[in-house]
Amino acid sequence: MEQPHSPAADAGATATAAVTAALTVKSPDLMKELGRSLAKLLRPGDLVMLTGELGAGKTTLTRGLGEGLGVRGAVTSPTFVIARVHPSLGDGPALVHVDAYRLGGGLDEMEDLDLDVSLPESVIVVEWGEGKVEELSDDRLHVVIGRTMGDAQGGDPQSDPDDVREVTLTGVGARWAGEDLAALGA
Repeated sequence: MEQPHSPAADAGATATAAVTAALTVKSPDLMKELGRSLAKLLRPGDLVMLTGELGAGKTTLTRGLGEGLGVRGAVTSPTFVIARVHPSLGDGPALVHVDAYRLGGGLDEMEDLDLDVSLPESVIVVEWGEGKVEELSDDRLHVVIGRTMGDAQGGDPQSDPDDVREVTLTGVGARWAGEDLAALGA
């Protein structure tokens, strides 16, 4: 007799569990430092999606990534040019920094950027990419930056509550399965 079949069981067998870490970042300088630390984990082919409201710290984090990866050029918001490529100054990967805020559609509208061509040899960071670039890779790091509410200082008198952010890092796919994302907060 055949056993009952569950499509959910099949999906669970092939899906890779997400790896998640939540960090509190108390200043823009520390957000940039988080980017430098995260850069040590990144390698060619990595897709990083950044989500957060205007002024949350997405570009500040990316600036730290650029410093950590050792790329050429000042990392600034690519809002008006949509994408900037920062070549490596050494033997590391280039940083492709994309701002998908003004792009309405999904991957179809981003096709002209040739991100799929750049991905294998670069680190691609996409601000406002949620719902738009997931199809580029089964493996991606999703970083959500949120402003804290209430007493976010945590007893630190040097911390400005307006600068405190809660950062959630979620590694999706086999690429992130062995990474200790929580160690980035140390």
